[in-house]
Amino acid sequence: MTKTDESKLRLRFSHFIVATLIFMAIALVYVWFHIQATRINYQIAEEIQIKNKLDEENRRLKVEIATLRSPQRIETIAQVKLNMSYPTRDQVVFLR
Repeated sequence: MTKTDESKLRLRFSHFIVATLIFMAIALVYVWFHIQATRINYQIAEEIQIKNKLDEENRRLKVEIATLRSPQRIETIAQVKLNMSYPTRDQVVFLR
């Protein structure tokens, strides 16, 4: 084998190594992006679950507020716990 053949072989081998390294770098970047996308998808799913739980709690709290503000409930508490009743005619004072 001559010196030029040997240098051509080394040049081809170095090109092969460079191409292989570039391919491996591209493959690693692709895998990294894929892992990141999967991780973000899991985070999104987790946040959606949290949002759904908060929406359900919000709905439940609105129902509870409506129940607590109910005039019938307030009237019952006033009559039973506070011993209140409707005023009689002589207890009403009209202001002008």
